[in-house]
Amino acid sequence: MKKFENFSKALDNLALIERYEPPFDKVVLTGLVGLYEICFEQAWKAMKEILEEHGFSEAATGSPKQVLKTAYKAGMIYDEELWLEALLSRNNVAHSYNEGIALGIVNNAKEKYLDMFKQLKEELAANWIQS
Repeated sequence: MKKFENFSKALDNLALIERYEPPFDKVVLTGLVGLYEICFEQAWKAMKEILEEHGFSEAATGSPKQVLKTAYKAGMIYDEELWLEALLSRNNVAHSYNEGIALGIVNNAKEKYLDMFKQLKEELAANWIQS
C-alpha cells in the first residue's frame, strides 16, 4: 500500500525532530516545519486511501478535514480534536516565515503530533492494512 509506505517513511523522517533543541537557526527551523508538513500530508492521504478501501465513501471528498472526521468515526484515530489542531498547524505552515508560528509548529510536533502519528501508524498496521 503505497500511501501507507509514504506515511511510514515521512514519520521516520519526522522522528528526527527529537534530536533538535532550540535555539534553531532559520534553516533548521524551516526544515523541521517541512518535515511536519510532509508527515501530516502523507498521514491524511494514507487514511483517505485506506478508508476508501474499507468502503467509507465520506472520505472520497478529498478534504483533509472530512477524512479526519471519517477516520475518527471509523475508530482509526482516537483524538479528533488533536488531529483537527494538527490540521490547523499544517494550514499555518504557509506562515512559517514568522518565527513564532514556526516555533509553535515545531514544539507541537515534538510534544504532541509525533506520538499522534506513531499511534496512527500502529493502528493502521494492526487493524486496517491487509497483508
